[in-house]
Amino acid sequence: MTTDELIAPGTTGPATPTRRGSLRPLLLRLHFYLGVFVGPFIFVAAFSGLLYIFTPQLERAIYAHELTVPVGQAKQPLNDQVQAAQRALPDATMVRVRPGDADEATTQVIFSRSDLAPSHWLTAYVDPYTSQVRGTLETYGSSQAGPVRTWIDELHRGLHLGDFGRLYSELAASWLWVVVLGGLVLWWGRRRPAKGKGRRRLLSWHATTGTWVAIVLLFLSATGLTWSQYAGDTITDLRAALSWQTPTLPAASGHGGHGAHSEHAGPSGPAVAATADQVRNIARRAGLDGPIEIAVPSEPGAAHVVKQIRTEWPTKVDSAAIDATTGQVLATLRFDDYPLGAKLARWGIDAHMGVLFGLPNQIVLAAVCVAVLALIVWGYRMWWHRRPTKGGFGVGRPFPRGAWRSVPTPVLIGLIAVTAVLAWYLPVLGVSLIGFLLVDSAVGWAKGGPAVPARR
Repeated sequence: MTTDELIAPGTTGPATPTRRGSLRPLLLRLHFYLGVFVGPFIFVAAFSGLLYIFTPQLERAIYAHELTVPVGQAKQPLNDQVQAAQRALPDATMVRVRPGDADEATTQVIFSRSDLAPSHWLTAYVDPYTSQVRGTLETYGSSQAGPVRTWIDELHRGLHLGDFGRLYSELAASWLWVVVLGGLVLWWGRRRPAKGKGRRRLLSWHATTGTWVAIVLLFLSATGLTWSQYAGDTITDLRAALSWQTPTLPAASGHGGHGAHSEHAGPSGPAVAATADQVRNIARRAGLDGPIEIAVPSEPGAAHVVKQIRTEWPTKVDSAAIDATTGQVLATLRFDDYPLGAKLARWGIDAHMGVLFGLPNQIVLAAVCVAVLALIVWGYRMWWHRRPTKGGFGVGRPFPRGAWRSVPTPVLIGLIAVTAVLAWYLPVLGVSLIGFLLVDSAVGWAKGGPAVPARR
């Protein structure tokens, strides 16, 4: 039985009676309401995500002067480059250094300052061949996102509305997997294919496209929840219970290499300039190849923490704690030694951001985002097709209330139990579901309550 079979064209009620002992009427009503009310939130998330996907390439074009330099004859000592950056930002505290890995890449010297928001930095971009500072930018997070990428990222996460705005993205991620799974059950449980023109053809496009992108959408929903305010806490607690947290260097505990991300240091602090070259060379000998980041210790005598920052496949995020005065490697942490849960979290985050597999990753995400936009437009178009054709302006009515009465009692009890557990661990889903039920009940009560099939 398809959607078109339940509601005849040009009518506002069911054309045929629903089957007894069927979950389908309830799924149809749920899928309809989620499409109407949650669809806009998913649309915004997909559109802003589409904008974000290619921001690395966009930043390389916009900030080419800061990020790249003409290739010279020989690079200057890293110490000289760091000192040049410190002279350019005398009122800020240096926290990290990223030597340019490619021949044309600048060295990034990252500073904190008291007037910056949490996880925001000032980054000086230094020409490694001349030690000249080519510019400074405010950057964000561990990925050193520039202003353009930061603006789009904040749009995607919270519409630039702070913590309140983040509820929109959590609402979208919380319901996305429900929409996907419900749609799959409805489509693959139909009695016959939906063929024809108009609404039937839209239904076929909607369902077929949704099936093709379902796996990726479920993945995006799960990984998106890890960044959320409330469900994210649940996931963090779950990872802790399973010992799936990302491990840290024992020798780096309490030092600035890791703590600097949560709090900005004061205006004064030890400088890495005298030992930057030495620390980098020791890290190379310890096997930390490719792009690296040197974290400045927050207190005298503490170890420097050096870590790889390659998040593309194969992932290289090994780290080492180094005593720069003795040249001793105090501890190392290899990505190979991460617990499976920590590895999956790392890969999941990077794939969600489109960096794990480079350009192919970006193309797949972009195609899925476009597909989601089309799915939502088709869904609203199908709703429009179901509007009454007589009696003036109107829109398609929802599927009849009381659909839960057709669900077998054991199944209904199981659904209530599962929903209660999900609502507890996914609070935004739970609160929005309660809100919908209250509004739906109030509307039904105001209309005198539509006739619903008796429980059989």
